[in-house]
Amino acid sequence: MKLGILVNTSRHLEAVLGITRAALRRGHEMIFTMDEGVRLFAEPRYRELCKLQGVKMSFCDHNAVRLGLDKGPIPAEVVCGSQYDNALMNHECDKVLVL
Repeated sequence: MKLGILVNTSRHLEAVLGITRAALRRGHEMIFTMDEGVRLFAEPRYRELCKLQGVKMSFCDHNAVRLGLDKGPIPAEVVCGSQYDNALMNHECDKVLVL
């Protein structure tokens, strides 16, 4: 089963980290970050999720620009995208969890 996680708040870092690792034991995972969730990219542990085998990460550039996110530390593996990437995640995943 492919799990998608839509991260739209910065309040649940530990939950995202735990769910991601648990889900990876069962298949592949996609993470799309938007709204206040883009603030989590300030956390190294969140940024490093993209390095885990099977994780695809993307974020909404519009939200990042609006909130003044420093995109410099974000790894190249994370797609700087749009709501189109959110739509792709919803299409490709069997289940989507919103945090």
